[in-house]
Amino acid sequence: MARQTGAACKLCRREGEKLFLKGARCTTDKCGLARRSFAPGQHGQKRKKISGYGLQLREKQKAKRIYGVLEKQFRHYFHMAERSKGITGEVLLQLLERRLDNVIFRLTFATSRRSARQIVRHGFVLVNKKRVDIPSYLIKEDDSIEIKAKEKLKKKVVENIEVAKERGVPVWIEADSAHLKGRIKRLPVKADVGDVIQESLIVELYSK
Repeated sequence: MARQTGAACKLCRREGEKLFLKGARCTTDKCGLARRSFAPGQHGQKRKKISGYGLQLREKQKAKRIYGVLEKQFRHYFHMAERSKGITGEVLLQLLERRLDNVIFRLTFATSRRSARQIVRHGFVLVNKKRVDIPSYLIKEDDSIEIKAKEKLKKKVVENIEVAKERGVPVWIEADSAHLKGRIKRLPVKADVGDVIQESLIVELYSK
């Protein structure tokens, strides 16, 4: 577990911004980026020249780590984006954002996507009043999300909301934190994700 924590902090330091890979830890002074803002390693404070391919590969790896998906699944999302209408890179980000585990994270019901995935897998999430235990389930516009669990988990979710309140809920989701519910007002767009991921580099990588 310590190695995973270290790897997550190293990735944040390398990218120079918080990616919330370790949940609540990222909002405290224990955050690796807060303690040391430069990249890991002996030469972390020195600039390293990275090739174009290296930049593309690193961006893909970063996106996979942020959303917690494996290579095969990530490539599947890319091919879905290629076949869809719109700009491939932006559609790819939209597909990743539409994952149910990500939506639970965005609603601040979980402090990390990893913990959100556990909540979904254990069957504590209802989508349109139906239990869904598949983290990769893609939500649609106007879908309703609800946490349905015993009081112990509900209490934990309430604690998560308090811890993650500074992160906030994106504008494309309507949150009812008091009742542990949410609604998808519209599908996310590139502006909702921000500049954390340079999706054009990923498209360039897979287009070779």
